[in-house]
Amino acid sequence: MLIELNNICKSYYQGKDAVPVLFDISLNVDEGEYLAIMGPSGSGKSTLMNIIGLLDLQTSGLYKFDGQDVGKCTDNQLSVIRNKKIGFVFQNFNLLPRQSIVENVALPLLYAGVKKKERTERAKEMLVRVGLEERMSFKPTQLSGGQKQRVAIARAMVTHPRMLLADEPTGALDTNSGEQVMKLFHELNNEGVTIVMITHEHEIANHASRIVTIRDGRLEQGGFTEKDSKQEDNVL
Repeated sequence: MLIELNNICKSYYQGKDAVPVLFDISLNVDEGEYLAIMGPSGSGKSTLMNIIGLLDLQTSGLYKFDGQDVGKCTDNQLSVIRNKKIGFVFQNFNLLPRQSIVENVALPLLYAGVKKKERTERAKEMLVRVGLEERMSFKPTQLSGGQKQRVAIARAMVTHPRMLLADEPTGALDTNSGEQVMKLFHELNNEGVTIVMITHEHEIANHASRIVTIRDGRLEQGGFTEKDSKQEDNVL
């Protein structure tokens, strides 16, 4: 079990008043699973993503990542887990515009203390992996949206993390570019990478092997992709 969430609650404070956002979230994600978390705007899915990615901590409840109780970790220990075990892919790419795409991809390795020569070699390997070997000297401003997202995926994967956490990964892309990103996600998942994807789009969520829905801060467990549901109907 890679992710274990048990009765997770999250509140933010406005002055002395607590504003609850998540209520008793319990969710397990197996090693190598491909999970989509769906929900409308304001449902709490971004807050849940931040907790899963150790960008924020729960107010109450237990969260174990790879068997480790993250509530007992120091800030430094959480930073190490984020850097080495979790790769992040965001809707708006979050690339450094003045750096080459090789330098962008190598950035997590810099934070991990990897020497420059190895950083560059590993970054180039990942760019070949996502099909951008002919654009290594380019700046992000010279790339299309789909190419920028592939750079972001290469950056997320360069540390060989246990999990890829993707927040609306196709939200800023056209349909064709979005399908290319989903194809790459499938390839990574087939290689054993655990993927947790946050999305509000049914078509994108259906690429996952399991879908859960969050509404008003509460998680609705279970769910299958449309493809799985059709297969189940055929069996019945």
